[in-house]
Amino acid sequence: MTAPAFSIITVVRNRVATIGQALDSLYCQTLADFEHVIQDACSTDGTLERLAAAADPRQRLVSERDDGIYDGLNRALARATGDYVGVLHSDDFLADARVLEDVARHFATTGADAVYGDLDYVAAADITRVVRRWRAGDWHPRRLARGWMPPHPALFLRRSVIERLGAYDSSYRIAADYESILRYFGSGISPAWLPRVLVKMRTGGASNRSLGHVLLKSREDYRALRTHRIGGLGTLLWKNASKLPQFVGRDMRAEAPAE
Repeated sequence: MTAPAFSIITVVRNRVATIGQALDSLYCQTLADFEHVIQDACSTDGTLERLAAAADPRQRLVSERDDGIYDGLNRALARATGDYVGVLHSDDFLADARVLEDVARHFATTGADAVYGDLDYVAAADITRVVRRWRAGDWHPRRLARGWMPPHPALFLRRSVIERLGAYDSSYRIAADYESILRYFGSGISPAWLPRVLVKMRTGGASNRSLGHVLLKSREDYRALRTHRIGGLGTLLWKNASKLPQFVGRDMRAEAPAE
């Protein structure tokens, strides 16, 4: 059998309230050439039953204990066979039905190693209400030292990049996604921005759910910057300050999906 174009990775534990929308947003894609590699951490709330009810032959489900989200992601990545890899978190959903089609086209036309897009944060209680808009912008190597990063859920990589440069460093509890971006983008890969919203993310993620998580995230971000010799405290300050314009005009109604 030939490998699928995309491996979409989902790590989940007890998210029966939101996993259905994530599944629906993926399984309605106009580009159907993907596998859905799901790593479940022994859910007990009906999540497994909801996954089974989808009855999609592209599911590649394993349910077992893991050592946190990044360990789960690494377990799923080890099972991925697609040419391109993306992460669809169980609380997130793809912005519309043409996301994978547009990403595949952008890979083909640019020859890039990574394609990234934009992301909307939406209110958990009302997903039509956009509270923050993350517009990534064009890539330039100097931007890393000013705290730039693409939205991790809107980033797709050639699987060969992950095989060559490694998966997530699970010694990071919150910031392994940022560390991996510094490692990949700092290594000289060729990224390409697709200027459109690819993913909608509910507010209330692990990195900002409490002051303790915010402080841990900052410490881990700083550690990643120093490890890769990309910057230090100034870069971390720039990284946090760059988020402020994303809140301008917040409390907006979500854009209608593309026709």
